[in-house]
Amino acid sequence: MNFNEKKTRLAMQLPRAVYIAICVLPAILTILFYALRSNTGVMDRIAMRVASPIRGALGLFSSVYPFSLMEILIAVSVIWLIYYIVRTIIVTTRRRGKLKILGKRLLVVAVAALYVWGLFCWLWNIGYHASGFAEKNGFAGGGVSAEDLAAVTRLFASRANELAPLVQRDEEGSYIEDRREIFDISPLIYQHVFNEYPNLEGRLFRPKSMIFSWLMSRTGYTGIYFALTGESNINTRAPLFLMPATIAHELAHQRGVFAEDEANFVGILACVTSNYTVYEYAGYMSGLMYLRNALITADFQAWLDISDSLCDEINRDLQEHSEYWQSQKTVETGVDFLDTVLTAVTGTVSDAVNTAYDGFLRSQNQELGLQSYGACVDLLVEYFSPAQ
Repeated sequence: MNFNEKKTRLAMQLPRAVYIAICVLPAILTILFYALRSNTGVMDRIAMRVASPIRGALGLFSSVYPFSLMEILIAVSVIWLIYYIVRTIIVTTRRRGKLKILGKRLLVVAVAALYVWGLFCWLWNIGYHASGFAEKNGFAGGGVSAEDLAAVTRLFASRANELAPLVQRDEEGSYIEDRREIFDISPLIYQHVFNEYPNLEGRLFRPKSMIFSWLMSRTGYTGIYFALTGESNINTRAPLFLMPATIAHELAHQRGVFAEDEANFVGILACVTSNYTVYEYAGYMSGLMYLRNALITADFQAWLDISDSLCDEINRDLQEHSEYWQSQKTVETGVDFLDTVLTAVTGTVSDAVNTAYDGFLRSQNQELGLQSYGACVDLLVEYFSPAQ
């Protein structure tokens, strides 16, 4: 008896009700999520008592492996999908009952996709509809004054100026801290945050370096937390001086800080209170860049005054940061026609990814979409303002 015959016989032994249950279960899970997501109390309880422990267990399991399980799962899924599509085309052209065969094979893909989406909703999307970090911890919100914004921006610029010469640099002044050490000490940086906000306390797992970092750079992203494996995945090609802040941001997601603005704030707070110079510098620089963008709009002259005070090391880091991300918008192979085509494709893919992610965030109660990453300014000013 060959493999196909065994598979067919096994399939025949399963009752029809089992097939129906397998197909219907993910749909029920997904529908139930959308039906309950407006009930914050229910979302809070499930997020804390069910989703968080499961994500923690997944993180513990995935931490055994030094590589990213997320990348492997995605790569295997893409390869399987390509194979399945090709196989479907072959099968439907060679056998009778083409529509029936096509329908069954499409059903397999649909059910698999629903399982992934249903699990993702209950493990991660649930947090967007539960009480956020700011609400749980008594942040007032409601905007900040230009004066307070300028004061906190000056504070961050001053601290960044103090720390910039203390990190390792080469003879030309470029940042050259050891990446492995940055990753190794990352689970230790949250002690102050845990002391101040006990509701975040819990185990942290070392983040993973991404094999497909080049692809992340092309789409403009520096890290991603993947709830289905409990992993924080980091783009290791992005400018190194901000990588500690990216790691802290993704670790905030590990501890159940879902909204991007709140994860930015918590990550920056973890960095600047970590007592590790590389993390402190990254935290102040990350915060400074968000504060700068807000202050330029609120009080351009105040920003010019602060900008004039920045040391050479900071200006070099900012310049290299800008040059790197600008370089990711173009492709240079030496062949003009090919460069033009690949650059256009890169831009189209990047725009598509950003549009899709922006739409996803907005659909999950994040009204600012991608702009929510910069909305941490209000939290930074409220926490660090001398007036508080």
